[in-house]
Amino acid sequence: MSINHSSSQASGDPRSVEEVEKLVQQLYLPGPPERISEIQNSLQRLQRTDEGWYLADALLQSQDEKVRFFGALTFTIKINSDWDTLKDADRGPLLHRLLHWLTRRVNAGEGSLVIRKLCTSLVAYFLRPMVTWNRCLLHLVCCLRQGDAVDYEQLMSSHDQDAAQVIPNLSKAQLLTALWFAVTLVEEVGKTSHASIQTSAVDAPTYSQDADVLAWVTYAHAVWLDKAVHLGPLRTLTPYTIRLLWHQDLSEATADCLGDILNPFSEFFTAKDLEHLVGFLISEQAKRQLSILLGGEFESEPMAVARLLLAYGDAMIQDLVKNPDSSTIQLVMQELLQLLACEGSAGADDDICTPALEFWQSYTEFLIDSLYGAEDQIEPWIDTAKGYVLQAIEFCWVKIRMPAENVLAQWTSDAKGDFKAFRADVEDLLQSSYTLLGANIFDQLANLANEALKNHAWLHLEATLFCLNALSECISDENVVDATLSGLLGSQLFSNMMDSTLAIPYKTQQTAVTTIVSFTAFFERNTQFLPPMLTFLFESLRVHALAAVAAKAIYSTCDSCRSSLVAEVGVFVHQYEVLLGLQGVEPGTKERVIGAIAAIVQAIPTHEEKVGSFIELIDFVDRDVKACQVSVRTGSLEQAQEKGLCALRCLVNMGKSMQEPDGVAIDLEHETSPYEIYDSQRWASSQERILRCLYAVRESLDRDGEITEASCQILRIGYKETSPGPFVFPPKITEDFVRNSNLQTPRLELVLDTAGAMLTRHTRTTATIIDSTATAFLLHLSQLITAMGNPADEPEVSASCIDLAAKYIPHYLHIFLHPQCREHVPNLIMFALQAMICQEIMPRRCAAFFWASLLQRYELSADLQAMVDSILERYGPQAALVIIHNISGEAARSELETLADPLKKMIFAQPRAKQWLSDALYSNTFPSSKVGDAEKRIFLQQVMR
Repeated sequence: MSINHSSSQASGDPRSVEEVEKLVQQLYLPGPPERISEIQNSLQRLQRTDEGWYLADALLQSQDEKVRFFGALTFTIKINSDWDTLKDADRGPLLHRLLHWLTRRVNAGEGSLVIRKLCTSLVAYFLRPMVTWNRCLLHLVCCLRQGDAVDYEQLMSSHDQDAAQVIPNLSKAQLLTALWFAVTLVEEVGKTSHASIQTSAVDAPTYSQDADVLAWVTYAHAVWLDKAVHLGPLRTLTPYTIRLLWHQDLSEATADCLGDILNPFSEFFTAKDLEHLVGFLISEQAKRQLSILLGGEFESEPMAVARLLLAYGDAMIQDLVKNPDSSTIQLVMQELLQLLACEGSAGADDDICTPALEFWQSYTEFLIDSLYGAEDQIEPWIDTAKGYVLQAIEFCWVKIRMPAENVLAQWTSDAKGDFKAFRADVEDLLQSSYTLLGANIFDQLANLANEALKNHAWLHLEATLFCLNALSECISDENVVDATLSGLLGSQLFSNMMDSTLAIPYKTQQTAVTTIVSFTAFFERNTQFLPPMLTFLFESLRVHALAAVAAKAIYSTCDSCRSSLVAEVGVFVHQYEVLLGLQGVEPGTKERVIGAIAAIVQAIPTHEEKVGSFIELIDFVDRDVKACQVSVRTGSLEQAQEKGLCALRCLVNMGKSMQEPDGVAIDLEHETSPYEIYDSQRWASSQERILRCLYAVRESLDRDGEITEASCQILRIGYKETSPGPFVFPPKITEDFVRNSNLQTPRLELVLDTAGAMLTRHTRTTATIIDSTATAFLLHLSQLITAMGNPADEPEVSASCIDLAAKYIPHYLHIFLHPQCREHVPNLIMFALQAMICQEIMPRRCAAFFWASLLQRYELSADLQAMVDSILERYGPQAALVIIHNISGEAARSELETLADPLKKMIFAQPRAKQWLSDALYSNTFPSSKVGDAEKRIFLQQVMR
């Protein structure tokens, strides 16, 4: 057979079928990539010619399987790519040719490579538009049974053909071909829009293997969700599929198949199906498989049975909860519990405990929902269901025990992460279960802890304390658990933790420290337990693995129990001195502990003692400051940064602890400036020392962003205070700090935010207004804006500049009239307008807030109102233009709510809003040419309403 070349073909392309065969064979031989690419291009050109249809026929007659495969592939490519060029009269005969080749190759004993590709070609034919091949499966099996293509119209008119009658007569090869076609069909149909294909008329298979059943049921779930009548043919397969669970070679695949169907589509199964399914789950065969898991062998077949069991549990959770007397359900529940009791550690060895835990979380949540839905009615099944939850928790308690340290050292990072995640999931289960079980579960866990403590079972103790910590947030009535906690926390727990002869694992000690943090409120109510607990914590600071968590516990304890610890402040200061003498103390540990001591200092009732103790703490900070300066002089900049940052963060923690605790009454009506009465207090010297520390570190490390951040935190501490204190600085301190910044200052946005926080703090009453500082801020702000130019160049700094400017509205608007500031206002306004149209989100949003604030109406004096009116008269039209541009397509949809806020304020507060918006809508710079005048007019009418 010769091949006619079209103009699109290259001169080197083959001219006969024989040459094509040789080229295909060369494609599968080793060779240079350039030659392989050349062959592929040549063959693809041939496939796309008009003769490609006939070339496919010719190649399917070859003696070489690879060539026959290429012929079948050519049919697929032609159908997908050149369907529109095929005449209507040729489409029916094409189906006949495909079926002819399929049956012929099957009869000849062809392998799967060619048969599967011919099935793909037939599916591609089915998916073409305007093709009527609704009974494709019936047609295919009839052709296979006949041994050749059967006329489709004649078959459809006979009315006496049914696939179920034909399939039993197929040979194994013919049956396998039908299955391949069925699976390929449903997979490809599932990728296609259901509205564009022949979904409602596709035959469901009447015989299948597991993979085919799953594929068809998944497809049916999506397509026939509301047409249960079409599920009949598929449902007839279910009993046969369930029987395969008993088949040794097919049990695993069948269990996975049924589990995958149960999970999203349990409605597919009839009541009889579920009865047969649970019959297998409680059978001796299933029990043998599950016993393999219990022994710590997580083989594929037992895992498949376990997954099926969990899928059944999820699907039947209502029956499992509400029918506890059923012997079948009792057996199922025991098996579900056993999945939490397999040998091995979660994440490292045990692969089933995590999905099992998910089931029990779902079971508990369903139980809670049912309980609340029943209102005051007590359901007869509730106690049994609670018992199952309690048993699940007991199994989880065993499962979360830490492995021995030598075992843990061999785990991979993934295994450690999975084990940690499992423990977190157990926390969730415990917290959910407390709603059901109440204080009883707490009491039982405390008893387990006491027993473990008595027996020196340290890993058991760690697991129990972990569970108690998880429940700490659930306890609303302290009286219910105080007696139980007294028995545990007042025992030998903390003294044992300090006993080096007992070889207690670090993890147990860490969890014991965490227990102190979890139950800080208990120690606040029961201060008699503080001494042994605090002794344990300070001893823990000596152990590197415990220091960080111990420091956190010391901080939380001192913060909550500060008044009860005042008499011991000297002891705490001494302990801090000891801590500083230890080798390798982390900065975070020092920061937390000194903050804890400052909390006690704050509670000292007399000023003299309070100042004396506070100055002792300043002395400690001063050591780090001097060390920082020495390191800078010697060139050890990394050590200098560590010491300097630690000093400032110590001051931050001290300042936060020295604030008035929550709950102290504040008289807002008679607020006076704390600075007016501060100078006469003994605190003045301590405040001077704080500032000297701050200035010394900043001078040594003025280009460090973390130093800037810590400095801002120190200044802002006093903004929340209404009474004198060492961290309540005069406004001039913040003013100078801000004025010394420039565009090269690291984290400049934090400096500007600090200025804004000070203005906000001093707007409550006229007594606290700070005009001089506000003026200095505005002048400095203008300098920064001028130096910056374009808001998009420094988006974070630009956003903070505009945000600071917005803080002047309305309480500091009079600063705009200040002789020094008046000339800078236009620069500020224009910068905010530019920010509204820049591409950076942060400046644009801050600018929107600024303009919304400026457009809003306030009760102002006559001169201030005249100034605002003058600004809006000049810049209002430009603001309207920018607003319209943003909401007309220039801004992202997620920003519209924020950017539309100025529009709302303009409409409700400005009489000239309609004219400004109209001019903006009809301007030559309107961003969209698709919006006509009629739409603009309607928009304007709607927004002005």
